[in-house]
Amino acid sequence: MSTTSFAVLAKARAKYGKFLTDRDYSSILACQSVAEVMVYLKSHTHYASVLSEVNERDVHRGRLEQLLRQHLFDEFDSLCRYDSSLSAGFSRFVVEKTEVEQIIRFLVLLNAKSTEKFIFQFPTFLSKHTKLDINKMANAANYDEFLIALSRTSYHDILKVYKPDAKGRLPVSDIENKLYAYILGHMLDLIKKKTKGSERSELLTMFRTINDYSIFSRILRLKKYYNLPPEVIKTNMLPGYSSLNPKLIDKMCEAKSSAEVFQIMQSTGCGRMIGKIGYTHASDIRPRIEYRLAKKNIHFSNNPSVVMISFMFLSETELMNVIAAIEGIRYQLDQKTIRSLIIH
Repeated sequence: MSTTSFAVLAKARAKYGKFLTDRDYSSILACQSVAEVMVYLKSHTHYASVLSEVNERDVHRGRLEQLLRQHLFDEFDSLCRYDSSLSAGFSRFVVEKTEVEQIIRFLVLLNAKSTEKFIFQFPTFLSKHTKLDINKMANAANYDEFLIALSRTSYHDILKVYKPDAKGRLPVSDIENKLYAYILGHMLDLIKKKTKGSERSELLTMFRTINDYSIFSRILRLKKYYNLPPEVIKTNMLPGYSSLNPKLIDKMCEAKSSAEVFQIMQSTGCGRMIGKIGYTHASDIRPRIEYRLAKKNIHFSNNPSVVMISFMFLSETELMNVIAAIEGIRYQLDQKTIRSLIIH
């Protein structure tokens, strides 16, 4: 292993070693307000530097989340500065993932006729790394204006085929699926071109397994909350980036109940992991699987690229945990309920 490769492994694992512990989560859950959480994060955790200039008495929850997301991005970006054939691709994947999240968030707000809220929650750190015209996006009054705002980006051609229905609503789920297919395709193409051997195998297994559970979760969500027919659900999948048999995916789409979908998924090799992760809600399954895979890889993989991307997934999980704790405390949920939302 080269000196650079060893440095990436050592740096990523050292950063992971500073992540929140069970004791930290217990202390956070004992806080009575968001301000108290702020004090704890500033005084006892690796978030101290990014929060040092923030007054805990005045901080807004949205502002706090933005700062923590910026910290996550900066931490991963610092790893990507090392000499690696995949570093630029990983960094781009993180940017594209954030861009897609913001595009989807705008479209949800557009459907709700509440686009004025968009700019107040936009992660400002992204402005330095994106080609998205944030001001044009924020000021778009309708979908046509939104498409104009995206005209210089690769997302425009994907989105231009969609039109609002008679009620002015967009098929956000379809659009989300196409956008994630686009960025996931980029990532998997990069892995196939730039890697080989165990590095390629570990990376492909991680991304495909995560997508397997994304497919499973999406089928559950579309079936349970939208009651969509099987033929429509099938158009919302990314089977080309999955290790699941297409016939098995069809079978889940055609299942008569959520219980039957679970049964079909658990009959697969990767599906047997469901019983080992201790989830509370079906929506917890994919992020818990992602966490489980990333934690295993950051400890045991000898491939720097695998450790880097595992660090990114673990960082995202910790951010979700902190946000869940802050939201729970803000709305005065009991500790047991909040802890059930934390993946650790």
